[in-house]
This record gives sequence, structure tokens and C-alpha cells, in this order.
Amino acid sequence: MLKLAGRGAIVAGTRRIGGRVVERLVREGVHVALLYRRSSAEAERQAEAARQRGVKALALQADLTDETQVARAVSQARESLGDVSFCVNLASDYPRTSLEQLDAVTWDAGLAAAKGTYLLATHAAQAMSWNAGPTRGHLIFFGDWAAEETPYLDYLPYLTGKAAVHFMTRAFGLELASRGILVNAILPGPTEKPPDMSDRGWEIALEQTPLARESSEEDVAELIATLLRLETITGETIRVDSGRHLAGTAKRRPVT
Repeated sequence: MLKLAGRGAIVAGTRRIGGRVVERLVREGVHVALLYRRSSAEAERQAEAARQRGVKALALQADLTDETQVARAVSQARESLGDVSFCVNLASDYPRTSLEQLDAVTWDAGLAAAKGTYLLATHAAQAMSWNAGPTRGHLIFFGDWAAEETPYLDYLPYLTGKAAVHFMTRAFGLELASRGILVNAILPGPTEKPPDMSDRGWEIALEQTPLARESSEEDVAELIATLLRLETITGETIRVDSGRHLAGTAKRRPVT
């Protein structure tokens, strides 16, 4: 198993679950580069908290759909941390799109996270290729429990993008195996109430999970720390969803 302390990690999307992941990696002594799109104050606060724990840390602004910005951020992370062994990409919007709203604009918005996953993985893997083997790095993607066989309503472009992330987990896992780079994905279930959802809607979502509770941010962070140590697991999509995928999806009543 790999020792995490002293290695460098890029973490994109450090709000909510991402913040827990950063805290967990810092406790292991991992140096961190925090990629953000708009939340500069929060990212800088997290970086300062990490530095107070004795690790190297910096916050970098990057739009993950812009390859120039991604390449620059990865290069800066490697230069500042001295190493990039891990890349955890949680960055994603959650655009709700009803059937009546489907068009080219909503498609592009839904697929943005897949493009960002592709670009960040490509450039992070190039940086990891310089590391000593046999295990040179590990990419962790984030999907969605419902982007497999059980989609839910009103999120068609978003879930299509997440399904692409699931496929990239397997495809990158195969492509990068010869370089000693592992690739896995976490598929969370309902974790924190979306701002546009009512309290009752959130209660219903949780009632549909067999365990009747939110997906645990701590479980996700702990699972990532464990995965990064392991050296023979790749191409896996792992659900952390309180069993939500076992229950299927609610059906909308027919329009009359």
C-alpha cells in the first residue's frame, strides 16, 4: 500500500463533500492544490487551514472546461507541491432540466462536468507519469448513483454527463494502466439538500433510500483516503448512496 504523507493531490470542487475530502487528506499529511471556479474566498480559507496543519497548500482558479486553464493549474500544482500523485475531481453543477427545457444549451450545461473530468484527468495523468512506479498516481472521479440503470426525472443532460464520467472511469483505467495510474469513481446518493428543493422534497428523497438517511460525507472522504493507498483497484465505480440504487426511482403521475 502507498503511504500518503508527503504526496501531492489536486482536489477540484472543494465545497460540501470536497471540503471533507480536503480535511481528510490533510490529516494524512497530503499536500493539496485546491482548484476552484468562483469560490476564491472559501478555497483560500481551506488552503490556509491546511497550511496551519503543516502541509503545503494553495488555491488555484480554473475553469475545467478550458484546457489552457486546466493545463496551467496542473503545472502550477506540480511546481508548488513538488509532486502530483493524486487528483480528486468533485467539481460539478447540478442543473435541473425539465422535458420542456431540453435544448442545445441545457445539453452543453449538463455535459460540462464530463468535459472537465476528461481535461483534468488528461493533464493530471501527464504530470503523474513523471513519478516513480510501479504505482505512479490515482485519479478519483465523481459520478451519480442514478447515472447507471435507474435515472430520475428532470436531469437528463446532467445524468448523461455523469454516465460519460462512469465510462471514462473504465476507459481511463485501461488506457493508464500501463503507466501505473489507477482510476476509480465515487457515486454518491442524496448528500445535501439542493437549494431549489423543498424540505418535504428532501424528506421524500431520503425516504426512498433503504437506510433512510443522507449519504455520509465522512464515508466518502474515508473511502477516498483508503482507495488512494491501494494499488490494485482500478476502473471501479463505487456507490456511497445509503442503498438508494436498490430502490429504483419514483414515477411521475401521468398528465391528464
